[in-house]
Amino acid sequence: MIHLGLSVEEQVERGCRLAERRYGAKKYIAYFQSFTNTYAPPSQLKKLYDRALTHPGMVGLSVATRPDCINDEIARLLCSYKGKYMVWVELGLQSAHEDTLSRINRGHGVACFERALQLLYHYGLDICSHIILGLPGETHQMMIQTAIFLSRLPMAGLKIHLLYVVKDTPLASLYHKGGYRCLEREEYVELVVDFLELLPQAVIIHRLTGDPIGSELVAPLWALDKTKNLRRIRDRLEERDTWQGRLYTDPISGKLDRLD
Repeated sequence: MIHLGLSVEEQVERGCRLAERRYGAKKYIAYFQSFTNTYAPPSQLKKLYDRALTHPGMVGLSVATRPDCINDEIARLLCSYKGKYMVWVELGLQSAHEDTLSRINRGHGVACFERALQLLYHYGLDICSHIILGLPGETHQMMIQTAIFLSRLPMAGLKIHLLYVVKDTPLASLYHKGGYRCLEREEYVELVVDFLELLPQAVIIHRLTGDPIGSELVAPLWALDKTKNLRRIRDRLEERDTWQGRLYTDPISGKLDRLD
């Protein structure tokens, strides 16, 4: 979280104190989360990353950004931290469909995402991709196609988000006009389970749903009950007697990655 008026060091110190008080943490990851954290000259980025890593308990660096804000120079900068720190790079894809990316004004295409991911992988960096379920115009099959697309790429982690409607946004206007319908809880749960079945077992799932702010949320209201949503996903996996990777097909061998 960004605290206006505080230096990088002060923000890090505040975050570390909070993590220690709440979770008993002793080691930390400097997480550049909000906005686009590679959108600056590499020299400026290095100063910011270095300042965040000065805390003695820091063991990792995680940088969230857009695929169109990654180039060779930035990838080399991020790679330079690998000798001392665990390094993750988070890339937003949201959907593997060009029409969807255009519809939501994403500003980059699928090929741009794939190029950025391959470049980061070339430098030995761990990549966490982001996708959103329930985007306007997408069918169940389209979302499954996004899972298959991602399953063929060398990503180490994935964050799955629910699309929810926030006040004073174009999506809120579309929703109020009846032009967008939110996913129901059970629809979302089923989609997440279907998605997980198609991913390699080695992919670390960093997130299974979003965290809307109650005062800003228009719909769906069920998105606020994260504990119940996570429990329902777990229960549905058990009900279907399934697991992550059950239907994953190795693109090289063509074999299903099964445990049974």
